[in-house]
Amino acid sequence: MSTDLSIRAVAIRELMDDPDADLRMLERTYDRFSLVNSVVSRWRAVYRREIRPRAQKQSIRLLDVGAGGGDVSRAIAAWAHRDGLSIHVTALDADARAIRWALGRGGGVDYRCAYTSDLAGEVFDVVISNHLLHHLIGDELPDLLQDSVRLATAGGLVLHRDIERSRFAYWGFGAGTLPFEKNLLADSFIRADGLTSIRRAYTFGELSAAAPPGWRVRRAFPARLELRWESSNASS
Repeated sequence: MSTDLSIRAVAIRELMDDPDADLRMLERTYDRFSLVNSVVSRWRAVYRREIRPRAQKQSIRLLDVGAGGGDVSRAIAAWAHRDGLSIHVTALDADARAIRWALGRGGGVDYRCAYTSDLAGEVFDVVISNHLLHHLIGDELPDLLQDSVRLATAGGLVLHRDIERSRFAYWGFGAGTLPFEKNLLADSFIRADGLTSIRRAYTFGELSAAAPPGWRVRRAFPARLELRWESSNASS
């Protein structure tokens, strides 16, 4: 039976989001995220293009929303350190299991178990998220975007990046991870949840329709969507 990708499958929950998920498998999933994200998320390129130029002008603060095990946060902190730049990275996630695991990895990152709505009186030069948007339903997307703008400094940048739902993404991820299902990705939720996350993800048209004024949606390879806001665009 073919997989229906015509609409977002928001009724299907990822295994790792289950409060009773096997902790060993969950932590192995966190551990393997860095490998997966290095291939599909391309944050190194985003760092070079968007984040490093800002940090070359002044010390900046960066907020990673829905950071999970914090691999993207640690990577950005490490790249900045190697470049001799000052970036204070805060990794935010509402799942205490993820934050507990991430705290054991250090990496010069400030880990916090909280929602964006819990942050009062703080602002950040760059606000990012990776693979967060597909988790959101109902008013959660507009709430996240409103909070992101509130938390951004004057001249700040917000980048929410996720997978785009498509047959290319679904079958490409399925085929690409199949050889590693019983070795590198064994005893993790990576493959199953990756396929579920694509089914839950937005298409370009859906995300463009949901984006408020001032936000722009861009496509990137491979099968990526970037929802972008800059304070200079707020009145456009």
